Amino acid sequence: MKILTVVGARPQFVKAAVVSLALKKAGINEVLVHTGQHFDANMSAVFFEELGIPEPKYNLDIHGSSHAVMTGEMMMALEKCMMIEQPDWVLVFGDTNSTLAAAVTAKKLNISLAHVEAGLRSFNDHMPEEINRMVTDRLSDLLFCPTETAVTNLRKEGVVDSKIMLSGDVMYDAALIFGCDSNCNDSGIWAEPYVLATVHRQESTNDAEVLSQIFKALNVINQQIKVIMPVHPRTRALISKYNISTAISMIEPVGYVEMLKLLNGCNLVLTDSGGLQKEAYFCKKPCVTLRNETEWVELVSNGVNILAGTEKNNILNAFSAAQNMHKGFNQKFYGIGNASELIAQRFLDML
Repeated sequence: MKILTVVGARPQFVKAAVVSLALKKAGINEVLVHTGQHFDANMSAVFFEELGIPEPKYNLDIHGSSHAVMTGEMMMALEKCMMIEQPDWVLVFGDTNSTLAAAVTAKKLNISLAHVEAGLRSFNDHMPEEINRMVTDRLSDLLFCPTETAVTNLRKEGVVDSKIMLSGDVMYDAALIFGCDSNCNDSGIWAEPYVLATVHRQESTNDAEVLSQIFKALNVINQQIKVIMPVHPRTRALISKYNISTAISMIEPVGYVEMLKLLNGCNLVLTDSGGLQKEAYFCKKPCVTLRNETEWVELVSNGVNILAGTEKNNILNAFSAAQNMHKGFNQKFYGIGNASELIAQRFLDML
């Protein structure tokens, strides 16, 4: 069996690292394709190095364009890769433009498609990620769901059970392997107390007033406790463009292992990232989500994640409430850390 795996963004590198290891152990031939969606050293290369991911056989170097242009260019390049490799399966992760491009291309070539992190829904059709994941799920022949909620979503959409597998979350596998340890309080960088913040989604950054409100809240929080933010290059550029003033400590993007160190050492997380919400939970850290909805609804209902939106006062109120959030981190919402092995075994069962 040959599987062609397509990745393009930081979270996908982490997911691919653990799944690729499981596929290798199972004796399955994998060809890795990197679309180039995240392309600079801090956003891409460091992840491959520290996670032990083999060098991709193909690096398409496609980035920096609009959603439509990027997706179209990826489809053309991926078609060539797939026609050369003739894989039995194409494997995709998450909800990026790389995911959508690979999914559509595979099905146009009548190649079986598998989606890791299937069934997630924000129910906000204005999010590009929601469109990407919905189309990918509709096209997929195998849907590996991280949570029971994801399984329920797919069943409500009419997906037959034979395509659905509750695998657990491969990000939990990765956190266990690479060092998410709630007993570790050494960030390796800061000894003083701090909160960890990230802001990168287009709904957070494309509107000057929205981004300004977020940073006004972060500036106030920074007066109480140090705010550390690894800054996405696009976010940094927009902060400058909108002339947003900030007193927080902004650092360059960090690798996955370094981010886990920052998580282990922080008091609390403020983020609009989907993945970081879960990683905060894995590391038993309270989380304030700077969005109006989340795909990880079980964290909100369990009282370890607060949806704050993007308005300054709402963020500050959520921050105050989250400081008293110290229980509810022991539920196994995302499996037991063997999702990658279950995925590999399912492919073996298809032989």
